[in-house]
Amino acid sequence: MNRFALGVLMTAGILSFPTSSALAQEFPLTIEHKFGTTIIPEKPVRVATIDASGADDLLALGIQPVVIKYWFGDYERVVWPWADSLLEEVPDAVVRGDLDFEMILAADPDVILALWSNITPEDYERLSQIAPVVAVPPGVGNYDMSWDDRALRTGLAVGLQDEAQAQVDAIRAQLAEVAATHPQWQGMTASVAAIRQQGDPGAYTSGDIRAQLLGDMGFETPQEIEELATEDSPYWASLSLEDLSPLDGDLIVWVSSDGNFDNVLALPDRPYLDVVQRGGEVLAGKEMTGAFSHATLLSLPYGIERLVPMIEAALDGDPETNADDR
Repeated sequence: MNRFALGVLMTAGILSFPTSSALAQEFPLTIEHKFGTTIIPEKPVRVATIDASGADDLLALGIQPVVIKYWFGDYERVVWPWADSLLEEVPDAVVRGDLDFEMILAADPDVILALWSNITPEDYERLSQIAPVVAVPPGVGNYDMSWDDRALRTGLAVGLQDEAQAQVDAIRAQLAEVAATHPQWQGMTASVAAIRQQGDPGAYTSGDIRAQLLGDMGFETPQEIEELATEDSPYWASLSLEDLSPLDGDLIVWVSSDGNFDNVLALPDRPYLDVVQRGGEVLAGKEMTGAFSHATLLSLPYGIERLVPMIEAALDGDPETNADDR
């Protein structure tokens, strides 16, 4: 199959985006996105993902990706523990840093998924010369898709929309069950905080996937955090080392990509926060942070199951108890 020719010839004058499951799984499949319209001529077998956590959703759907993206972590097989048992073999094409177009071409993909990657229009044009590219929907930022929309769009693109919907529904039910069994969490404030490599503390706004997941459990992001977001930084609110008061709600979930919280524990203002004195902190270590950040069909069940008892211990009213990764 000459994918270059298909990619060029099949992107003009195309139909609207199908909405019904039955129609969506018919090929050729037309998908509109922020860069235009792509047609996938037949159900893809060789699927490439250049998304930060895209391998997870493909593996969850039973697809062995031919291109995967390394994001972070020091796992030998690139993917994280919740996905490792499903990955039969690490593909030859692992994107690390900038896109390697020759490597992606050599993988001979039938389709390329770019649903959580910072590709430019120029990148899209070059990738489209290799295979049909599926990007984020029109009007959506490169990192703005929610976890469930990403999973469903992945399922649509690979002809497995019903399977993706079933797994999304299961995770939504898991989150709803958490909320239903913890009515006391409804309306409580919770921050997802971290210290960046530069040493600056901050917290994610409600637009970020991590805060959204806590929202699904009933928590609300403190208004003080929301008000610190800027146009240039809509998902992250920077805080002063001397003033962590915007975090002082009912719960703080600290995340750390390496599981080291020495810098958090050393924050000079932290011991004076009421929430800290009440024991209302969760220190979510490396794997919990990774599961939270990936937000995929595989990582979310893994992370939710482990996070709930951590929160329960933090909010039990006893500052001496914890069940987290400290």
